[in-house]
Amino acid sequence: MANPAEIELEISDVSGQKVLSVANAPTANTVGELIREVLGHMNLPKNDSGGTPLTYQARLEREGRHLHASERIGDALERGDRLTLQPNVDAG
Repeated sequence: MANPAEIELEISDVSGQKVLSVANAPTANTVGELIREVLGHMNLPKNDSGGTPLTYQARLEREGRHLHASERIGDALERGDRLTLQPNVDAG
């Protein structure tokens, strides 16, 4: 069976208070592209309190692991998967 061109996903912030249902995530896109696309829709901060730009990781709840930004949606995710976006905090 061929992979669908788009799949449905649910994406939340780390607090679980902001949840976005994505009905048509293109399976050819990367996880990094998906994260950049949904950040604006979810009104998540782009900078930390000190003004440093934040980068986000997506945690795949089904497998309990962080996805690499370069992974293709169609390879890493299944229909109905839930992702949690977590800001990368650089110590320093």
